[in-house]
Amino acid sequence: MKHEMQYRSGDVLKGAVAGLIGGLVAAFVMSEFQSVWNKLSGQEKQSGGEKQEPATVKAAEMIVENATDHDLTDDEKKYAGPLMHYAMGSTSGAIYGAVSEVMPIARTGAGLPFGAAVWLVADDIVVPALGLSKPVTEYPISKNVYALVSHFVYGLTTEAVRGTVRNIL
Repeated sequence: MKHEMQYRSGDVLKGAVAGLIGGLVAAFVMSEFQSVWNKLSGQEKQSGGEKQEPATVKAAEMIVENATDHDLTDDEKKYAGPLMHYAMGSTSGAIYGAVSEVMPIARTGAGLPFGAAVWLVADDIVVPALGLSKPVTEYPISKNVYALVSHFVYGLTTEAVRGTVRNIL
């Protein structure tokens, strides 16, 4: 293999920290990628019909309302959605980083399988099961492709940053 690890595998804490940082950066890169995709595809200009609240906002509402009995204001929702996105991205990255220490095969594919797994488990199974979105079958294929490609970007970025940070640690 051309790209050999410079660090010794097996330190789960260092792996988790590297993965957390990778996932945080990747969540940002994924958001930026989605903004560019939406601009290029004209999605930003399409505002016809009822705009559905993002699953990240719905998840934040569910957590806050159950924990505090407080309804989020529209202003709070502007921050809660992105906060949930970054929390999910960094947590998934931390788990990936920890697992990659004890199962190096998890790093196979430059993060693409990881990104696909997050897409499948989170977007297609957990989010609909919690009632935060419609079932995946109710969205057009273009929306599913967009979500999968976005998660490929997330996975690739997580692995690139995780590997770099882990070599430093």
